[in-house]
Amino acid sequence: MRKAFVTTLAVLGALRPQVGLAAGEPAEAGLPALADVTAALDAHPGMAAALARVRAAQGEADALARGPHELTLSGSYMRRNVRNEGQFSEYEAQVTRPVRLPGKAALDRTIGAQGLAYASNMAEDARHHTALRLAQAWWDWLGCAQEARVDAQAAANLQALLSSVQRRVQLRDAAQIEADQAAAALATALAQAERTAGREAVAHARLAAQFPGLPLPARARDLPDPQIPAGGLQFLHDKILGRSHEIAAAEALANQAQAQADRARKERTADPSVGLRVFSEKGGIERGGGLVFSLPLGGGYRSAQAERASAQASAAQADLQAVRLDIVETADADLAEAEAAYAAWGRARAARDAQDAALQKARRGHQLGEIDLAAVLLAERQMQDALRTESVARADAQRAITRLRIDAHELWIGDDEAPDTVK
Repeated sequence: MRKAFVTTLAVLGALRPQVGLAAGEPAEAGLPALADVTAALDAHPGMAAALARVRAAQGEADALARGPHELTLSGSYMRRNVRNEGQFSEYEAQVTRPVRLPGKAALDRTIGAQGLAYASNMAEDARHHTALRLAQAWWDWLGCAQEARVDAQAAANLQALLSSVQRRVQLRDAAQIEADQAAAALATALAQAERTAGREAVAHARLAAQFPGLPLPARARDLPDPQIPAGGLQFLHDKILGRSHEIAAAEALANQAQAQADRARKERTADPSVGLRVFSEKGGIERGGGLVFSLPLGGGYRSAQAERASAQASAAQADLQAVRLDIVETADADLAEAEAAYAAWGRARAARDAQDAALQKARRGHQLGEIDLAAVLLAERQMQDALRTESVARADAQRAITRLRIDAHELWIGDDEAPDTVK
């Protein structure tokens, strides 16, 4: 009779990672192939928007480097009627161009370069957050699928138990109430299996909707045991601060704001305009040409603009410090979550193994007539709870470790160097 039962530990032993290959490159246990992830991240609309903003920042930088100081052509033509002298054609033309005073062009180039650095780092940060979203959706799907398999196996075990009890009832070796109890337990298990199967379908639908270009296997891969990466979790924690594109973007924004404040102070002295003017009067009797010069006289408006830019630079510096605190918080929280989730999974695995041993004893005792059906059903339910707890803890640990690795740029978005900044 024992052969009719498929033990839950045997099921877990059969659940091994089935990792496919992409472009000849092996994927990590439980994760999609790197080539597939890269293509999915590149195709995400958020990345398209971020790259478009980088191109816009490049255009802004080019415009600032050239400056708005362009030639202006103005002129006029008229007919004059002078009493007793007749009519005359008259015209004048003037070409002027503003000239940036020394130091302003360099600041404009700095403002443009810092804006480009900000947009570039924000594009990398968008890729980072898209990778986090993909990892979250991926482990949600695999975690729900693992729970669904656990519940389906629990239902299969109870179905086998019900069949055994029904045979014993037919042989008058058991009462009908025991068959009713086993049938009720099976119905409850089937209901639970339906719920978890539905959750798996929802997780799959969300993953497919957010990343339609990511190839998904017909069946969710088995959830592998989490592994501590080489170097340990603390090593990943320490890398987060040095590889944060959020900090690099905030630094670029603060540097840009400071350059804009310096530029606004210089703008209190306006740029002059110089040019050439030619004219003809009285039909050419009077002709002339010469240089023209103009200089706006600054007032309270330019001073107020400079004060505003200075305050914005101070705000940007404060924002930079806040971002640094946020990244420290993220690194510390990632480390604490990964350590706790991994430890919790270890405890859950030990509890699962202990409960399986208790279940085997209960089954054997029931076969020998030493333990009643109620005790076996209780052991089956406790085993199912232990298996579900372990699968949830396994998914949580995988999710936390993957998040730590992505935040450290050690997975999917690895950087060979620190984020680009312009000093």
